[in-house]
Amino acid sequence: GSIILKSTTPLRESARSIGHWLQHWARQAPERVFLADRASADAPWSTVTYWDALKQVRAAGAWILAHGLSSERPLVILSDNSVEHALFALAAQHVGVPSTAISPAYSLMSRDFDKLRSMVSLLEPGAIYVSAMKPFAAALAAIQPLHSATIVSGDVADTGAILFRAIAATPETPDVAKAFAAVTPDTIAKFLFTSGSTGTPKAVINTQRMLTSSQQAKAQTWSFLEGRGEDLVILDWLPWSHTFGAN
Repeated sequence: GSIILKSTTPLRESARSIGHWLQHWARQAPERVFLADRASADAPWSTVTYWDALKQVRAAGAWILAHGLSSERPLVILSDNSVEHALFALAAQHVGVPSTAISPAYSLMSRDFDKLRSMVSLLEPGAIYVSAMKPFAAALAAIQPLHSATIVSGDVADTGAILFRAIAATPETPDVAKAFAAVTPDTIAKFLFTSGSTGTPKAVINTQRMLTSSQQAKAQTWSFLEGRGEDLVILDWLPWSHTFGAN
């Protein structure tokens, strides 16, 4: 009794990596706003253009490579969606290092931090990003014996961590372009954790091809969005620790 629907339009070839899109739009529309966020409805918008985003991604990519991050020592992000969250994740992916966004609930709502501990033990991260140290202090203390990661903060008031704005000002090195050229569709882009509703969350590998082909399919399905240019603004509120919101 099932009806099977199948598109007769073949899927077109997708980009080699996420970073290719950022480079494309940095050339095509360098001054166009790429990302914007604000702390509250009354707060001013914080924005970053495509060109500035690419510069910060390359700079942060240089820091990531210099500090030995890799698929064995990925970038872990504990905070909610933000411009800095996006730029740090894109920087890692730009140079072939996986990023992992862990639901803030495991850090801010948990009392025993058991699931967070298991995730960090599994990943053995090279760097951990939080938007500010104070809200995540208990979580960071709970996982401190389990890793040797560098703690990175987005809050300029924090003195116990490296500031992301300092990382985003790292001088770019030739290693960044070399690492970007080595990224293939099969390079791991991120580890995405399952919900953990039936046990310990499991890390699912997401390759660059999985991300770009999925977006290519959406672009062909949602063809009414094509050619909208600066008129098109997407409001993004779904968490980046989940598949649909993140990918």
